[in-house]
Amino acid sequence: MELLYKKATIEDIGILTKTRIEVLRAANQLSDDADMTEVEKQSYEYYSKALRDGSHTAYLVFDGTNFIGAGGVSYYRVMPTYHNPSGNKAYIMNMYTSPKYRRKGIAYKTLDLLVRDAKSRGVNVILLEATEMGRPLYEKYGFVKMNNEMEFI
Repeated sequence: MELLYKKATIEDIGILTKTRIEVLRAANQLSDDADMTEVEKQSYEYYSKALRDGSHTAYLVFDGTNFIGAGGVSYYRVMPTYHNPSGNKAYIMNMYTSPKYRRKGIAYKTLDLLVRDAKSRGVNVILLEATEMGRPLYEKYGFVKMNNEMEFI
């Protein structure tokens, strides 16, 4: 199987936006008739800005001309800390592999490309939110569960 891992450009905004909606539907167990119009619009705007200013890197995976997977990393800055003097952080998101291509190492390689991108920028604090299906992949790569974070909803 000869796969192409392509760093996304602004020309890929359509496939990135479509994939984002697919990932959100799957992760949130949403039906096909759930209205994602606003999320789609905002995702398109996000990619339009973030791909241009470098605050997001995405990889697309193809088997020939068939799109089969993706992953992205967003970059942001918080106040510096002792363990992260620069305050720079990365957040892995939108990991996706087509069902018939799963368990073949595609997501692992995509994740590796994203982590390497972050490290090449000097970013050493990399976070993500894991689904039950994705957790073994992230643990295998070396991500560990955090105990001290909280979220206000």
